[in-house]
Amino acid sequence: MSTLNVDALVGVSSANAITVRGEGSATTSLQQGLAKMWCHTSGVGTPALADSFNTASVTDLETGGESFSFTNAMANANFSTQAFLHLGGAIGTVQQVLDSGATQTTAITAAKSHTTSAAVDADKNITVHGDLA
Repeated sequence: MSTLNVDALVGVSSANAITVRGEGSATTSLQQGLAKMWCHTSGVGTPALADSFNTASVTDLETGGESFSFTNAMANANFSTQAFLHLGGAIGTVQQVLDSGATQTTAITAAKSHTTSAAVDADKNITVHGDLA
């Protein structure tokens, strides 16, 4: 077994061109495969970040709705977001993830519900993929 210890990886032809071999002979861009923001919040009552990456803050907007500010902005508003909520041991889906405007690159707003479609405060996990600015 080999061990590789480095502080930074930089592509040879371009600083942002690092490819990783995936399944079979397919390769993928390392940068494109990384989550650019994620967080786990405790959202019952006043929401709080339990753990996060590139998440500056969470703001309570209303029952079942929070805004999540990014530490580092996204390059554009065409990023992908996945979100799930946890309520009483059950996993539900976040009903809407909104970017709060066509040019929003610094935050997302999540309005969530449980299986009853009623807005509820709940713990949640959010992940964002896309390009950082």
